[in-house]
Amino acid sequence: MKDERHPLTKFTEKMLPFADAGSVGLPMWQLLRLALFQISVGMAGVLLLGTLNRVMIVELSVPAMIVATFIAIPVLIAPFRALLGFRSDTHRSAIGWKRVPYLWFGTLWQFGGLAIMPMGLVLFTGTQAMDAPFAAEVGAGLAFLLTGLGMHMTQTAGLALAADRATEEARPRVVALLYVMFLVGMLISSIIIGLLLRDFSELRLIQVVQGAAVVTVLLNLVALWKQEKMAPMTREERAAPRPLFRDAWNDFTSGGDAGRLLVVVFMGTMAFNMQDVLLEPYGGEILGLSVSSTTLLTAMWAIGALGGFALAARWLAQGIDPYRMAARGILIGVCAFTMVIFADPLDSIPLFFAGAFAIGFGSGLFSVATLTAAMTMPTAGLAGRGLALGAWGGAQATAAGLSIVIGGVIRDTVSNLSASGALGDALSDPAVGYSVVYHIEVYLLFFTLIALGPLVRVRAMGTRKAKFGLADFPT
Repeated sequence: MKDERHPLTKFTEKMLPFADAGSVGLPMWQLLRLALFQISVGMAGVLLLGTLNRVMIVELSVPAMIVATFIAIPVLIAPFRALLGFRSDTHRSAIGWKRVPYLWFGTLWQFGGLAIMPMGLVLFTGTQAMDAPFAAEVGAGLAFLLTGLGMHMTQTAGLALAADRATEEARPRVVALLYVMFLVGMLISSIIIGLLLRDFSELRLIQVVQGAAVVTVLLNLVALWKQEKMAPMTREERAAPRPLFRDAWNDFTSGGDAGRLLVVVFMGTMAFNMQDVLLEPYGGEILGLSVSSTTLLTAMWAIGALGGFALAARWLAQGIDPYRMAARGILIGVCAFTMVIFADPLDSIPLFFAGAFAIGFGSGLFSVATLTAAMTMPTAGLAGRGLALGAWGGAQATAAGLSIVIGGVIRDTVSNLSASGALGDALSDPAVGYSVVYHIEVYLLFFTLIALGPLVRVRAMGTRKAKFGLADFPT
């Protein structure tokens, strides 16, 4: 069939990122507005995992163990995303909304956590009027719990709503747009919050964090406004018993593909993220790089991730299966960690930076591929799309959090044993602790590839062309 659209329209869709992500059910302007919830979630992620982490340890002198416990709270509740997604699938109301109530209440939880957070943190300075034991720990812990719960609820319901409204053809493009908007939210928020907290004071901390709470509400209100159509339910429909989560989960995993995909997501995310806090110390301690040089590693990783997005756009537009694309990302990751390992014995700084670039490239391919597979996974029976996306998000977030902790523990343990001579003279080099972690990541990537194999074979039996269509560069 001949394409009768205006040449300017076709040129725009080809040259502009995400210009063809809209569809009849979800026009482009509504999609961009809906994507604002990812900005708010990215902002909260920067606060919880980045800015406040540093503020608590340096400016407020909070013990690192307590800070690590606070940061672990959002990770520990991540598995509940599957339950939240299922509840949004089966939610019953008089006006028929399913996703919007969870977007709204997730926003309230997120707002509440950020609103009380600076008060709980300031208590660590010991300036409170009443001496209440553990008041600071309880207040800060509650704030992290509320904020983390709100982030998970908002993101799960928002992704499910976007998947519900998008057509099957446009769904992969919507996935990438929402993923990139999350990264954009983290980037913009980190710059703004960093500038605002440059001259730190307790009052400035309260203003910035509570200001972020207000911005969260504004962004999410604009995002959810008129995004879900009303479909009134009868009294009998609302009174009917809800399906059980246990039955829906069994239905979701009964085919085998869903459970295997979650295993792949968990193992792959563990493999790619275990080095998250070790790459810069490795460059500084082992390769002798300056602080400014190691800072460039993050930029190399980000450039690699964007390159992965760009290649994902081309491959999916050519009809390449998401599982095959995930496998290619895993293989690139194996090569990346091999380069990082050999950078020390070869004393090659360029090889080390190339490895950092390839880690971002491979993880970018892997993340987009698995999220696309989860978002486009057929749903049947009791299992809905919210359950599928919640399960993916729970597996990804849990693995990311645990891998960082495990990587740090393994590095410290092996380094201490190496320094004490317990491992022998051959393994007394300071790089041994880092090298062990990188080798474990390579092994995990191979195990992930093994788990992914059956999914590639099953999908190959009924391959269809899935247009990604993100022009050429999804930034």
